[in-house]
Amino acid sequence: MSGRMTEATGTARTPEAERPQLSDAAAAYIRSMIMSGRWRPGDSVRPEVVGQALGISATPAREALHVLRVEGFLQLLPRRGFQVAPLTGQDVRDLFEAHALISGELAARAAVRVTPEDLAELEALHHELLAAAHRKDLALLEEKNHAFHRHINLVADARKITWVLGLTGRYIPTRFYSAIEGWPEATLHDHTGILAGLRAGDAEAARRAMHDHIANSGDLLARQFDRQAADDESSS
Repeated sequence: MSGRMTEATGTARTPEAERPQLSDAAAAYIRSMIMSGRWRPGDSVRPEVVGQALGISATPAREALHVLRVEGFLQLLPRRGFQVAPLTGQDVRDLFEAHALISGELAARAAVRVTPEDLAELEALHHELLAAAHRKDLALLEEKNHAFHRHINLVADARKITWVLGLTGRYIPTRFYSAIEGWPEATLHDHTGILAGLRAGDAEAARRAMHDHIANSGDLLARQFDRQAADDESSS
């Protein structure tokens, strides 16, 4: 029988069934490269290069490029192929502001639902963040940061809002947060305020702290885009 057997159903998983997952992974990778500033406006994006980076064929990578063209992250130019579309610091701030508003609502809901066990888990994650930062283990820092936010969203128990957060979260470069100048330090500081709001059961304090944390992260990233734009202008 062709294909692999899935653990959940025992049915064969065909290449056709896997391809949407591969194209989604390729799209996430490209978004992160663009949003982190590693790929700049005007840079060429070739499906075979993306496929090689992810260990997949060019077909799902090409599908991802077309998706990102619809989203406005890429342009398709005659005889030149796909290129990164213009992206400014203000664009980055706007994307993070949308994410911050939704994250703030989830934090507010979590503040009135959080249990002592939840707080203990969040405190433990925060201490692991501190330890990772002290060791300059930025990969672990990003992992624990993701777990910290994910636990708050789970406590909020608002499935539809969390789903919408996932839509905006696609544009947040989670894999490259640690490359943003000032992000590790800001994260450690901001999480302290979020925890204080949750401990107090103060929904509005948790909302403000979470909103400001996400918006601050966006501003740090946006400053990188602003500097890159200024450098490009001065060198032209």
